[in-house]
Amino acid sequence: MFTRYIYRLLPTAFCLLVFAFCLLPSAFAQTGGVKGKVRNLSDRGIAGATISARQKGVDIKTAKSDAKGVFLLDGLEPGVYNLAFEASGYGAAVQYNVEIKKGKIRDLGNRLILMVDRGTLLIIQGSVFYKDGTSVTGAEVKAEKVNADGSTKKLATLMTNISGEFSIRPPVGSGKYRFTAKYKGSTVSKDIEVDSAGIYRLAISLDINRDEK
Repeated sequence: MFTRYIYRLLPTAFCLLVFAFCLLPSAFAQTGGVKGKVRNLSDRGIAGATISARQKGVDIKTAKSDAKGVFLLDGLEPGVYNLAFEASGYGAAVQYNVEIKKGKIRDLGNRLILMVDRGTLLIIQGSVFYKDGTSVTGAEVKAEKVNADGSTKKLATLMTNISGEFSIRPPVGSGKYRFTAKYKGSTVSKDIEVDSAGIYRLAISLDINRDEK
């Protein structure tokens, strides 16, 4: 009896299963999505960026960009969304009023550019001056990291711009750096210590005047 009952149920169960699979394409066709590429000003894709579709300030659905900055955010109900883009080391950005249509994946292309968040960087900016306080253009500046044992590791050789300024972006973290400015036979070094991300400034004064040759 029980076996006969099971056999009677099988056709019904099979029909229900087929019906469910028939509904799946219809269900997916009721939603839409958006795709694109998140990149920086250097035109490099930003990996691991979070893309959120928001309505009335609430995140409805999120997705992550791949290693090349490409993303796909689908399964969204038709409507108008604000898309938020966030990535570590970059300032957040929002694209407003993006319309999602039923059964369509909207392509935003590669126009989604995130700017570097300077608050997450370590930047050392310096200026080189003559004895009279005027700026030195074209001075050579050697940048080094000072190790715990007093030895140094060369990072770069820089040149001051028309305003007598130079800058470098070493890795974030505490440390001691030495900058040696050289111009017209005058050489002066100055050290600076940093402890976290931020903008640090120093001034180097040479022991020559502007009119000396």
